[in-house]
Amino acid sequence: MPDYTKLRQMVSHRVTFEFDTGARVTGYVAACKPPTGQVQVVNLVRADLCDSTGRVLEHHEAYSFVPNALVGVRVTEGPSGREA
Repeated sequence: MPDYTKLRQMVSHRVTFEFDTGARVTGYVAACKPPTGQVQVVNLVRADLCDSTGRVLEHHEAYSFVPNALVGVRVTEGPSGREA
C-alpha cells in the first residue's frame, strides 16, 4: 500500500489530485483523517472537480474524499452483489 502520510505536509497548500481518466480534484488541503497513521480521508476547501479537459464540473466550499487507490467496486444493494 502506498504511503499517503506525506499528504499531512500539504495542509494549507493548494493541491491537485489527478486520476487515470484525466479527471482532477483541486483544492486547499484543510485536514487529513485520521489525525495520525495512514491518511484515509482528505478534507479540501474551495475544491473544484474537473473533467479531463479542465472544465469545472462541480465546485464545493468543503469537499471530503478518499485519496487512495481504488481496489474494487461492488454492488451492495440491488439485483447483484458480485464484485466488478
